[in-house]
Amino acid sequence: TGAIGLAALPIVVCCIATALFFVTRIGAVLGLPPRLATLIAVGTAICGNSAIVAMAPVIDATDDEVSYAVGCITIFGLVALMAYPYLGHQLFDGDPTLVGLFMGTAIHDTSQVAGAGMVYLAQYGTPEVLDAATVTKLQRNMFMLAVIPLMAFHSNRARATGSIRSQIKAAIPMFVFGFLAMSLLRTLGDLGDRPFGLLTEEVWSTTIGWATKTATLCLAVAMSAVGLGTSFTRLRGLGMRPLAVGLFAAALVGAVSYTLVRLLAPHIGSLPV
Repeated sequence: TGAIGLAALPIVVCCIATALFFVTRIGAVLGLPPRLATLIAVGTAICGNSAIVAMAPVIDATDDEVSYAVGCITIFGLVALMAYPYLGHQLFDGDPTLVGLFMGTAIHDTSQVAGAGMVYLAQYGTPEVLDAATVTKLQRNMFMLAVIPLMAFHSNRARATGSIRSQIKAAIPMFVFGFLAMSLLRTLGDLGDRPFGLLTEEVWSTTIGWATKTATLCLAVAMSAVGLGTSFTRLRGLGMRPLAVGLFAAALVGAVSYTLVRLLAPHIGSLPV
């Protein structure tokens, strides 16, 4: 797992940087609202709808912008979920590490990556692909801690009126601290045979299961709230331009991921998963 994470790091960084830089700029060229372009860029670069929902309040995105961005990410992520297991198998001659790295960096949402890994497992009977893709995607998700404050600062800079210090403070959402706290809690809990020296493994596993279900429910409630505040009339006013940007973003990240995995293949193709 450590070897896979190390091999994935340069690919993850390059895919994220490419998406953030080019997607926001193609959005500007096509006349997309800057906040919508930012949401599509962040959703494509990091972890899909979760990143969009986390980014939206920091840049004061409207419900319509969030809805359109979520729609783009969901549509093209589902296409990737269905296509990339088969495409990756052909492109990388069935090498589980390379296919996993490709899917973990090229597919938008965490659940979509897991789904693609399971499709690959069902089709080709290779569980190592799911493991490699999951490790790669979780590493990619960690960059949300840095990318969201950075993009928020960049997005809000043009209309900011306070000092640089106040702008930086406003760009750091509270969820960052919660994310760090929960990550630390999970890491410490997974150490040793008795989590925190108090709990049994069974109790800890049950707690994690309930926490996962609660997090899923909270995300579903948040997405429902966005839907309730969305106007299809206003969405139609944006036309097909956001979809074009979403397609460009998905294709770009997929191409960059394939290119980098192929270039690094001689060094990472034999790594254990």
